[in-house]
Amino acid sequence: MSRIKNAFLNDKGEAKKAFIGFITGGDPSIEKSEEFVMEMIRGGADLVEIGIPFSDPIAEGKVIQQANIRALRAGTTLAKIFTLVEKLRQKTQTPLVFLTYLNPVFHYGYEKFFKKCRAAGVDGIIIPDLPFEEQGELRSIAAACEVDVISLIAPTSRQRIGEIAAVATGFLYIVSSMGVTGIRSKIETDLAAIIEAAKSRTKVPAAVGFGINTPSQAAEIAKTADGVIVGSALVKIVEEYGEQAGPKLYEYVKAMKEAIA
Repeated sequence: MSRIKNAFLNDKGEAKKAFIGFITGGDPSIEKSEEFVMEMIRGGADLVEIGIPFSDPIAEGKVIQQANIRALRAGTTLAKIFTLVEKLRQKTQTPLVFLTYLNPVFHYGYEKFFKKCRAAGVDGIIIPDLPFEEQGELRSIAAACEVDVISLIAPTSRQRIGEIAAVATGFLYIVSSMGVTGIRSKIETDLAAIIEAAKSRTKVPAAVGFGINTPSQAAEIAKTADGVIVGSALVKIVEEYGEQAGPKLYEYVKAMKEAIA
């Protein structure tokens, strides 16, 4: 059984609501990222997404854009991100998923990249700028290395939800709102309809992200979704507290996890 699948199951093998947290690797340093991931896991994170810093993260709002800049200025490289995962794997079996853009993967080389993912202990990858229709070659190489390519379903995907869901692995990332990542006060998308349409074509869990930042929002989303994804709110904590963010990340994740339990 894959680690990602385990994120959505309790100790008895029954379905549970998963909390998925995101941080940008290398913000403010690789060493601190290792500490921050472990604090999130200690707080109850069932899966952690690690962002690979990139100079042009087109799906990200200002908070995560600035985190990418900080990480790159701190000297973060892809090699250091892989080392981060290797070190985390010595401490935890919690699923770890990369969030990156196609350019770094393409330039590293698909086969080399995914073989390195398998060796380091990466369970999945999210690539926001990879069109669904162009996933073929990359998806097959990733699958051979036992790395799940996480498919995204946006509010504009309605005509293709079934097609995307039918080939989904790991979990489905349901985008709650149009636009880039960031904290939102209100989410108005008919998520229940999107999740229902997706679930009619797959048994893969569906988690919702983009804009979720309060326990009440998380609790509401968890009524229909299998998991809740939070990124910008966590990165904002790192921005505010810097190297001292660990305890704050723990407290935040703990409160969000309790809200969806």
